Amino acid sequence: MRALVTTLDPGAPMAIQDVPEPQPARNEALVAVKKFSLNRGELAGITRNGVGWIPGQDVAGVVLKAAADGSGPPEGSRVVALTDQYGWAERVAVAGHRMAALPDNVTDAAASTLPVAGLTALRCLRLGGMLAGKRVLITGAAGGVGTLAICIAAQAGAHVTAVVGNAARAAGLRELGAHDVVEGIETATGRYWLILESGGGSSLSTAVKLVEPRGTVALYGNSAAAETTLSFADFRGSQNARIQSFFYFTSEAEERFGPDLAELVGMIASGHLRPAVGVERSWSDFTEVAIALRERRIPGKAVFRVGE
Repeated sequence: MRALVTTLDPGAPMAIQDVPEPQPARNEALVAVKKFSLNRGELAGITRNGVGWIPGQDVAGVVLKAAADGSGPPEGSRVVALTDQYGWAERVAVAGHRMAALPDNVTDAAASTLPVAGLTALRCLRLGGMLAGKRVLITGAAGGVGTLAICIAAQAGAHVTAVVGNAARAAGLRELGAHDVVEGIETATGRYWLILESGGGSSLSTAVKLVEPRGTVALYGNSAAAETTLSFADFRGSQNARIQSFFYFTSEAEERFGPDLAELVGMIASGHLRPAVGVERSWSDFTEVAIALRERRIPGKAVFRVGE
């Protein structure tokens, strides 16, 4: 079979190559991958993991062979799945509890956006408890996590403020459910019960000054790659608030992956969640799209078609 494999060539860091077929364990299904999405965090892994590695966590496809232990959807099911790696391939072995079946009205492209970004958005928002009537601030709002978080928070009844880096990246965010869109967190006003913070650096220090007393800053990234200086005095207007670090893989029990993916799929099927697919291309165009995503020229998610 074929897969996208790391080369460490600066001009073409990934190449489509022939690789061995996956050998599923007893609790794993064999899935034919139709589409996968790219996360910004995976771009760092391409150089970090050396030559010959197959990345890939977010996939949508069809179960060719169900897990021998009976877990997961049956053979022939269209599914969305979360893998640790190896997803950028024509076929991949996936644990049965890390998949969810897709109804006919959910496309492979939409489903492929869900595993990393969708689980991050859903679970970060859970840190705020009941959100109806609450003010929620989302940094990096035009990205994969941000666009999904806007939809989910708005559907929960929150008043959502989306933070973007420039006016061009604000396009479409109100249609997703944002009540307010601001350029830069420093222009946000008022206080917020829950802040989804991925910028780091000065963005995090500003978030602390904007969170409500007893509110939560959910810290799930540091795209600025910058340190943040905080002091006790910064919390004088945010007394007893907390900064909650968030890592989606360990944020909840392992067996929750399937049910949470199914919840996200159900939101799409009902029309309550609209994944923002910024671009959909053949996997042969990976390098071009990856550069555009790194340079923040793609709003929402980048999706690839496998086998073309």
